Amino acid sequence: MRKVAEYVWLAVMCAGLQAQSQNVIHIRLLDGKTGQPIAATNFLVRVDHHDTNHNEWVHLYDDGTVTVALPAATKVVALKATYEMGMATYINCDAAKETDKERDVWYPVDDIMKRGVVAPNECSKTEYTAKPGEFVFFVRKRNWREQEDF
Repeated sequence: MRKVAEYVWLAVMCAGLQAQSQNVIHIRLLDGKTGQPIAATNFLVRVDHHDTNHNEWVHLYDDGTVTVALPAATKVVALKATYEMGMATYINCDAAKETDKERDVWYPVDDIMKRGVVAPNECSKTEYTAKPGEFVFFVRKRNWREQEDF
């Protein structure tokens, strides 16, 4: 019986450590002009200013919800969404008026987890709020000139 109790205690401790080893962020992707939800094909996730994309951390659910499970040590995150079977990326509206529309905008994971973050929307005037653990960002499809650059 003692061995069973030790095994159960070990399993509970491992589950607790696994839960602490990730920050799960809920993503809300909205059209930059209309504010309507958009279903992306996938998301490209970069962390801590590294070049590697981690789309394997993204979970797209049948009901349209999206979560990203980041390692607990992650300080900042940058996200891009894809469309047309993952071949093209949306333009993020937090950099839409800048000359380098492709640049990553980094958001602190602590802020997302504690308060929630709504990225700036340079595509139109919108007002949204985020819940703790939620990241809301706005996108638009590429225009014909931007398609050539991609």
